[in-house]
Amino acid sequence: MSKFRWISYIALRYVSRSRRNSPSNVFSILGIATGVLALIVIIAVMNGFQLGFIESILEISSCHLRLENIAPSGKQEIIDRLRSLPEVLSVLPFEESNVLLRGRHSSPRGVLIRSIPANALGLDPGLAGKLEIEDGFFDIAQPYSIVLGAELARHLLVRTGDEVNLLSLTFQDDDEGSRLYKVTGIFRSGYYEYDLGWAFMGMEPGADSAILGIKLKNRWQDQWAMEEIRKLLALSGMEEGDYSLSSWRDYNSAFFGALRTEKLMMFILVGLIFIVVGLNIFQAQRRTVLERREEIGLLRALGASDTAVRLVFVLDGFIIGLAGAGLGLVFGLLISSNIQAFFSLLEGAVNVLIMAANFLLGIITGGMGNQVQEFALFSPQVFYIKGIPSQVIPYEAALIFLFGFSSAIMAAWFASGKVSGTRPAEVLRYE
Repeated sequence: MSKFRWISYIALRYVSRSRRNSPSNVFSILGIATGVLALIVIIAVMNGFQLGFIESILEISSCHLRLENIAPSGKQEIIDRLRSLPEVLSVLPFEESNVLLRGRHSSPRGVLIRSIPANALGLDPGLAGKLEIEDGFFDIAQPYSIVLGAELARHLLVRTGDEVNLLSLTFQDDDEGSRLYKVTGIFRSGYYEYDLGWAFMGMEPGADSAILGIKLKNRWQDQWAMEEIRKLLALSGMEEGDYSLSSWRDYNSAFFGALRTEKLMMFILVGLIFIVVGLNIFQAQRRTVLERREEIGLLRALGASDTAVRLVFVLDGFIIGLAGAGLGLVFGLLISSNIQAFFSLLEGAVNVLIMAANFLLGIITGGMGNQVQEFALFSPQVFYIKGIPSQVIPYEAALIFLFGFSSAIMAAWFASGKVSGTRPAEVLRYE
C-alpha cells in the first residue's frame, strides 16, 4: 500500500507540473475527449437511422419469423397454438401480390398489396405502432376498401374518399381484370419504399392466407423460438418438409450485413483519432522520461524497481485517459440525448454567420445583400425524415470509452520502456 502511495504521489505531481509547464497533457486529454465524444454522437445518430430502418422492415414487412406452405386444414388451430407460446407476441396471417394502381388523373404504378385481416392492428401491435395514419382511418373491413402509403397517394393524386383502379391478373370475375377500390386511409411509416410502393386491403372472406407472420417478444431469441415452433408443429403431425420456417436473419441478411459493415467502418475511421492522440501521448511521455532521467536515477538509487518507476508514467497515462475518456463520455451522452437541440443550435449559429456575411456583403457592394435560404443540415425537402434520430447502445458507449482510455495507457506503457535502461550510477555520476 505504501508503495502505491508514493507512486501515485509522484505521478500526480508530474501531471500537475506538466500541465503548468507544457500544454501536451491538456491537448492529450482534449484529444481523447474529442474522439470519444465524436464517436459516441456519430454512432448514436447512425444507430437511430439504422434501427429505424430495421424496425420498419421487421414490423411492417418481414416479421421476425415466417411460416409458409401450411395446409389449410387445421391452420386456425395452429395459429391459436402459436399465439399461446410464451415467446410469441403476435401471429398475423397475410397474403401479398403485385398489382397496378391508377388514380383518376394519374398514370399506373406498380404496388405491393398486402391483404390482412380487418383487425390486423389489434392482432399486431408492432405494425400498429409503425403506421402513422395521416388521413382517414385504417379501415379495410368494408369490401373494396384500401389504405395507401402517403407517397403513393401523392403519386396517384388521390385523397381519402377517392377511388383507385386496381389492375391484377388474378381477378376472374370481370373481363378487364380491374376493380375500383375506395381509399379509406393514408399511412406513413417513415420508410420511403413502403410509403411509395405499399398498400393494405382486407382479406377476402374464406381466403386461405399463404403466410403467417410471427412477431417475438425478443427478436434475438429467434433461433430458440424456431425450435419451439418446430416441436409444436411436430406434435400436430407435421414434418419439416411440410412447411417452411425462416428467420429475419435469413431473408434480410444482405441488408443487415451491409448496415453492420457500415457501422464497423465508421468505428475504424473515427477511431483513428485515438491513434493520433496515442502517438501524441507517446511522444509527450517519452520526452518526460528523457527530461527526468536524473529523478529516475535518484528513485532507482533509493531502491525503486524498474516496474515501480515505470508505473509512475503509466499512472500518468491512466489519469490522462480517464479524464479525457470521462469528459468525452459525459458530453457525448449529453449531446446524443439532446441531438435535436444540438443540431438546432448548430444550424442557428451557421445561419447567424451567413446573415452576418450577407449583411457585410451588402454594405461593401452598396446593396441590400442577396436573399439566401436558411441552412439546414437535414432539410425535410432533401431528406425523407422529420427529425434526427439518436439511440445510444450502452455496450457500444462503454466500448468507445475503453478505446479512448486504453489508448492513453498503452501509449504511456510503451513510452516508459526506456526506464529499464536507466542506470543510477551513470545518471548521478555528473550530478
